Amino acid sequence: MRALYYTGTMQSELRDAPDPVAGAGEAHIDVSHCGICGSDMHAWHGHDPRRVPPLILGHEAVGTPRNGAYAGQRVAINPLHTCGQCRHCLAGDDHICPERKLMSMQLPGAYAEQTVASERNLYPLPDHLLDEDAALAEPMAVCVHAVEAARKTVRRPFAESRCVVLGGGAIGVLCAIVLADQGAKDLWIAEPNEKRRAVLEKICPITAYDPAVGGPEEGSVDLVIDAVGAPVTRKASSSLVMPGGTIVHVGLQEAGDGLDTRYFTLQEVTFAGTYCYSRYDFAAALKLLARGIIQNRDWIEVRSLDQGAVSFEDIHNGKAPPKIILSMA
Repeated sequence: MRALYYTGTMQSELRDAPDPVAGAGEAHIDVSHCGICGSDMHAWHGHDPRRVPPLILGHEAVGTPRNGAYAGQRVAINPLHTCGQCRHCLAGDDHICPERKLMSMQLPGAYAEQTVASERNLYPLPDHLLDEDAALAEPMAVCVHAVEAARKTVRRPFAESRCVVLGGGAIGVLCAIVLADQGAKDLWIAEPNEKRRAVLEKICPITAYDPAVGGPEEGSVDLVIDAVGAPVTRKASSSLVMPGGTIVHVGLQEAGDGLDTRYFTLQEVTFAGTYCYSRYDFAAALKLLARGIIQNRDWIEVRSLDQGAVSFEDIHNGKAPPKIILSMA
């Protein structure tokens, strides 16, 4: 089979690879589409010691199993494999299972014509849902999880709150879409890339702004979702959030400083870190996609696997839309 390998810092290469072999309880899957994630870019930049080259990246995948209970059916793959038996899994918090393994990290990824996954991680797709839309299930699940964490802590309904999303990549865009779907009206998204800003306001009712130029005033925001996770965005979160407000930290770009914890304490600001999603979030994300929550696709581009290597370079150079999905056809 053909597969796109991460071969070293800022290097990737299309290679012939051995066909995967499904083990007990696993399905052998012909991959249809797989999205490029920010964490894949983080690995490609050489910033993730957990992802050691040569490695097949990619975990936002859709395909058709050759064997098992879902043989011949299109499925979305939940790439987060967990033990299913620990206290976290039994409580429905499988995303913090200490034995968790992620495709494209501890397990081979899906930038390939074939992959394998546990059968219990497969979700059949309704007939009307396109493969390229279903490939958004994994990042959408991240956003469903983050917005739910926000809902539990924001002191006013979203419809009455000022909400700011930092970062106009796929996670930022999908967080904004979920917030708008849940009633947010005073909704902003910070994005320094002019090309991305040009399409953001077409996606849902949102004000896109260049954080270097303007934006909401300091201390005026009920909810900040940091979809970048860098010192500069953490500093912006600390500046923007109002007393009694909430910051949800989703991005994993870079560890370090940026948070004003003294201000958080004196003004009772809630800070929540969110990681991945539970299996319930994944199922909820698929339901949203099947309902048609994605109304505008100007921010999504489908490219062939042959264009995978240049796609990573385009994202790095700021020449790509918020989302690129690779097709294995």
